[in-house]
Amino acid sequence: MKLHCLERGLLLEKGGECHEVENELLKRLFQSGKGEIEEILNTTEVGVVSGTEGKILPPVPADTEIWAAGVTYMRSKSARMEESEKAGGDVFYDLVYDAERPELFFKSMGYRAVGNGAEIRVREDSSWDVPEPELTLAVNAGGEIFGFTVGNDVSSRSIEGENPLYLPQAKVYNGSCAVGPCLLLGRDALKDDAFIKLTITRSGEAVFDDATDLTQLKRGLEELVEALYRELDFPNGAMMMTGTGVVPGTDFTLQTGDVVRIEIEGIGTLENVVA
Repeated sequence: MKLHCLERGLLLEKGGECHEVENELLKRLFQSGKGEIEEILNTTEVGVVSGTEGKILPPVPADTEIWAAGVTYMRSKSARMEESEKAGGDVFYDLVYDAERPELFFKSMGYRAVGNGAEIRVREDSSWDVPEPELTLAVNAGGEIFGFTVGNDVSSRSIEGENPLYLPQAKVYNGSCAVGPCLLLGRDALKDDAFIKLTITRSGEAVFDDATDLTQLKRGLEELVEALYRELDFPNGAMMMTGTGVVPGTDFTLQTGDVVRIEIEGIGTLENVVA
């Protein structure tokens, strides 16, 4: 099943058809406790069959927090070390990759995230900016993973590279977080080896094209969620970006007008233009 969030309302896709459902369903899923997801979905009343035309919204409630994990793929570890070597911060990324405790950081509130088709941004005070394609988990208040979506953790590598303590400024700003195009519902709905593909086009031509798959993710999904919820409660649920394994090289930076397409097998494609 997939849940589509449109400006005109929610649509639940089942058996190849999209049915209108109550607008509160998204909040109910994120605010649910342990063991409640299946009952909520089984008792949800579906309306008339509908198309998916219209403005697509990010599939996250406005008051739900979006968090992210870093250095969860070997490629990400290498890239972080490269960008921070001059500042002497590369050792931190080397250590966190093998540490018991994962790197977790706040990314956005739901109301600040943008959806499929919306514009993303790079910071005006940054000289090196990249998209980061990430499998993103939908987690309820009870700490259970109930769905998946595509995430883009747009980041300033120049600011993060200056000093690891600048991470919040490199990661958190207007237009830096995109999620969509829908929620794939069900903990077991996603293949363990699903591919993640990033394509960036500029003036109609591909300037970056690469892919990885979930077998390259070092941290377990439940491991990341458990670490996030260990000493923190989320009454409105949370989204968790799980890190990136596709990283453009040091010679690439996003430019205005670039089109960023992130596809995750089984979920769909999140596409955004750089403002």
